[in-house]
Amino acid sequence: YVAAVYEHESVLSPNPAALVDRRAALALMARNLDIYEQQVAVAAGQGAQIIVFPEDGIHGFNFTRTSIYPYLDLFLPGHSVEWNPCREPRLFNDTEVLQRLSCMALKNKIFLVANLGTKQPCEHVDPHCPSDGRYQFNTNVVFDDDGALVATYRKHNLYFEDAFDPPPEADYVLFDTPFAGKFGVFTCFDILFFEPAVNLVRQYNVKQVVYPTAWMNQLPLLSAVEFQQAFATAFNINVLAANIHHPALGMTGSGIYTPVKSFIYHNMQSSGGKLIVAEIPVITPDYKTSLESSKILGENLYHSSSVFKSVSMDDQVCYKEGQEVPCRVSQSEESLPPFYAEMMYDNFTFVPVQEDKGELKVCANTLCCYLRYHRAASTHELYALGAFDGLHTVHGTYYVQACALVKCGSLHFSSCGQEVTDAAASMDFQLWANMSTPYVFPLLLTSGVTLDFADHMGWKNDHYFISKNGTSSGLLTAALYGRWYEKD
Repeated sequence: YVAAVYEHESVLSPNPAALVDRRAALALMARNLDIYEQQVAVAAGQGAQIIVFPEDGIHGFNFTRTSIYPYLDLFLPGHSVEWNPCREPRLFNDTEVLQRLSCMALKNKIFLVANLGTKQPCEHVDPHCPSDGRYQFNTNVVFDDDGALVATYRKHNLYFEDAFDPPPEADYVLFDTPFAGKFGVFTCFDILFFEPAVNLVRQYNVKQVVYPTAWMNQLPLLSAVEFQQAFATAFNINVLAANIHHPALGMTGSGIYTPVKSFIYHNMQSSGGKLIVAEIPVITPDYKTSLESSKILGENLYHSSSVFKSVSMDDQVCYKEGQEVPCRVSQSEESLPPFYAEMMYDNFTFVPVQEDKGELKVCANTLCCYLRYHRAASTHELYALGAFDGLHTVHGTYYVQACALVKCGSLHFSSCGQEVTDAAASMDFQLWANMSTPYVFPLLLTSGVTLDFADHMGWKNDHYFISKNGTSSGLLTAALYGRWYEKD
């Protein structure tokens, strides 16, 4: 099917905390909706059957609970209200934004996914009801190609969003399409948590996801395109991700992702929006058979269990009798003392990568990471292998097990973990770790914040591994990012 995502440079309120009336709020939002309207027409003209717009794209951000109120449309549950806003505009008050989006979908015969703010009155008998008598939700809406409202999703994991309330319980939202079957829906920060994102994908066997986001990039492990791709790869699904475009705030990075190929946009230099349109294979519940018979994606990239069995790590890693831990690590580098540096606000344990080839090991708590590597040519760059096993507590609280091979900011050990965007060293590597969680997101980022794909990955002898022969350009990050949800 043909999908589109639009990275939108939103027109923002010059003073989001100021109190304005509904008319002024609608006037600001109309400027963003005018851009949406143009992009929907362009995407439909290129054959797109579905288009996704970013989080906060219509109203912007940094509002207070009170100042956002005039920007809010009425909340309507998509699964239980049969309504076509474009065809029946007078059915509900305070639905001007929904009506415009509906008409874009209808006029262009396209499924449309957008994010807006909504309000829902509540009674004080409801124990969750806020003191002002209303819920305010960060909301994704989906319209079908006839303009009907078919799905509404309320963001569950808010990221310092004082203007909004989380829903009383997590929404599991699916919608059906004639061209690709079921899609799941969630928003931005949700992608890092079990509820509802991971549970939705697993429980409902979702194979395509629409994902509006307003993501601030954080290298080396959480840039937008890097983690969006890792999510698609980890769950063998398609992800249609639309981010907002505000490079001054570190916000860029959108894409259409399949488990083995991506169409991405990451641009920290230029202004303006970007439309991505791509044709991708439908992933069906019997994905393996459809992909193996598919010429488009190349059989060697399909990470099936048979591939894991054929990738023999036994000749590269030995296991002592009764031990789960690989024991062969060359003595020359094993004796290097570890050092500590902050990465992603966490205290990682590192060992330096100082030779052109070798084997390394580093441990933190119960997690041990192993690296076998070979640099294509000597470059004057410092790399390090780092491990972290603990509770991340800055900008959100969640438990991480991470093994990461990263390029350092300079030749000083203290620079390891800094944000780096360019690298020269191409590398062959195999990275593996005794992960305690089944939820491991493989990250592979190369110079210029571009993506590369592993040759093989998966579980072997209770270790998760990722391997690559020759990165396409200089290596920035190769990492196993494990989320141990039970310990959050």
